[in-house]
Amino acid sequence: MEYRNLTDAEISLLEKNGCAAEDWSRIQVKPEFDPRRLHQVYFAGDVVIGLFSGEIEVEKGVRKPSGIYRSYIKDCIIGDGVYIASVSNLVSYQIAQGVVIENVNTLMTEGESTFGNGIELEVLNEGGGRDLPIFDKMSAQMAHLMVHYRHDRKMIEKLGKIIRKYADGKKSDKGIIGEGARIIGTRIIRNVNIGSYAEIYGAVHLEEGTVSSCEEAPVMIGPGVTAREFMVLSGSKVDSGAILEKTFIGQSVKAGKQFSAENSVFFANGELFHSEAVSVFGGPYTISHHKSTLLIAAQYSFYNAGSGSNKSNHLYKLGPVHQGILERGSKTGSFSYMMWPCHLGPFSVVLGKHKTNFDTSDLPFSYIDAKSDRSELIPALNLFTVGTLRDTRKWPERDRRKDPEKLDLIHFDLFSPFIVQKMVNASEILQKLKDNASRDQKYVPYKGLHIPRLMLRTAQKYYEIGIKVYMGSELVKFLESSKANDFEELKKEFIHGNENGRGKWMDLSGMFAPQEEVNRICKGIKEGKVSSVDDLLTELRKVYENYPAYSRVWCWYLIAERMGVKLQDLTKDHLVGIINDWKTNAEKMNNMIIKDAQGEFSESSKIGFGLDGDQEARDQDFEAVRGRFEDNSFVQGLQKETEEIEKKAEALIQKLQEI
Repeated sequence: MEYRNLTDAEISLLEKNGCAAEDWSRIQVKPEFDPRRLHQVYFAGDVVIGLFSGEIEVEKGVRKPSGIYRSYIKDCIIGDGVYIASVSNLVSYQIAQGVVIENVNTLMTEGESTFGNGIELEVLNEGGGRDLPIFDKMSAQMAHLMVHYRHDRKMIEKLGKIIRKYADGKKSDKGIIGEGARIIGTRIIRNVNIGSYAEIYGAVHLEEGTVSSCEEAPVMIGPGVTAREFMVLSGSKVDSGAILEKTFIGQSVKAGKQFSAENSVFFANGELFHSEAVSVFGGPYTISHHKSTLLIAAQYSFYNAGSGSNKSNHLYKLGPVHQGILERGSKTGSFSYMMWPCHLGPFSVVLGKHKTNFDTSDLPFSYIDAKSDRSELIPALNLFTVGTLRDTRKWPERDRRKDPEKLDLIHFDLFSPFIVQKMVNASEILQKLKDNASRDQKYVPYKGLHIPRLMLRTAQKYYEIGIKVYMGSELVKFLESSKANDFEELKKEFIHGNENGRGKWMDLSGMFAPQEEVNRICKGIKEGKVSSVDDLLTELRKVYENYPAYSRVWCWYLIAERMGVKLQDLTKDHLVGIINDWKTNAEKMNNMIIKDAQGEFSESSKIGFGLDGDQEARDQDFEAVRGRFEDNSFVQGLQKETEEIEKKAEALIQKLQEI
């Protein structure tokens, strides 16, 4: 729509309403402009003003007439139907329609800014060397490549250029406030882009950043928040005194209650309260809820920090250069302590205070406990706890992301090629430790820890149960979906002529991927075939979406290796044997988890119930609050699954025998 200069009559009316301008000729308005909607406004520089009519909801249940009141406006483009009131300094912003800005000291773009895009964070290692440039479309997988592939210098150089090019494209001397945004009661906002339908209430100071909001997943930034050099992506909520310094907040993250972070990134569905984070790579579902908890110089994902969890790297001489890796599903108990460097395998639990550096990356599902004279490792124990299974099932249900574009690519499977290859390694490691241990040994040392010798055989057996459950469940899924009419046709479908996925697998901060596919993407970056952020997102999404096919290939070769035959030589008897193993071990695993769940209803669990009554009152109070074991929905679901396993196994064996 065309804009025009103000008429003399409009200027006269504006001045009568207490308005003034550095130069009225530099004010542009739409033809239907209504000057009655502006009161006590001072204009400086070039200002473009849209149409004002009707009322706008400023806060829930409070509607006010659109217009501009009691404000200083300089070098701004103002859209239709906005409400701007009591803004001391509104400088160099393009403001979309339906925006509300009220009681703000300073909302300013100063010089040219990239609005946080391209700012480098020292993540994972406080000493530097893993600098991560952040941007408003960064996914956990992109960050993983940038942080962990420093050995591939050419790829890092090219990827850095891709990100810098994207950041340069965001450079402007005017900030953007998207349609329907609400900014109320905020002191200072400087060089911050604010997306559509964002809500900023009572923030103290926001500077050099982007609030990447959208209508489907608005961002909320609440009282007392201070953020400098930051990103907050769609669906996230940052409030109640959070302090962010050089921090990236991904999609649908919650942060507040005096949480503080610097040089840290947190991806989808994280929850961060009270605690402190320094140089943290927080993959999806990184959870820290408690005061006095410190996350420092480490990588996490699907992680839960117990109260007072602490990590340190202060036994250094060349600076804070040590780091920790806690792979997906890890937990740390209350007041636990780990001294970097350490590497914790997936779905492991750390209890107590540990003053040795250890590596359990090839022993997933482990418990690490601090004894008086040692750090003790019990492998595989966490595989059969109700908490592990419940966690893996609740995570997809708790995916809060509503943005149509979900940046982080997340696989939730408990068993995957990445996890199972570690279980296979673990079984072999335990066998070697068992073979080399003498009978008079009480403990067997392993990479900074001590394993009770008598647990080696049991832990190996536990890993074997998990491996057989995985192989069988993959075969069951395949047979249930297959339309083959004879066994040869089934085998062709089974083999499929595809080798992708056969080798080593990786967890790219939430996404399982064959190493060969990751290498292919890295090669594409180096060769210029992947030349933009969108190209990289597309390539990563292809790998994410092909996960079921890649996973099946890996499983087929694992089956053949374990059967001691070539893939093409697998027989019906081999497949029947796998299904029978699956039935036996899946039932055993479920029964062990159900037994673990039963402990939650034991006599000791009832301590503290029925405060003013006798034992009968205690039991009734417990049942009223916690329910009965027999009625628990999770337990009932597992029991139903166990009942169906045998039926499913019988049906599939019959199907195999008939084709």
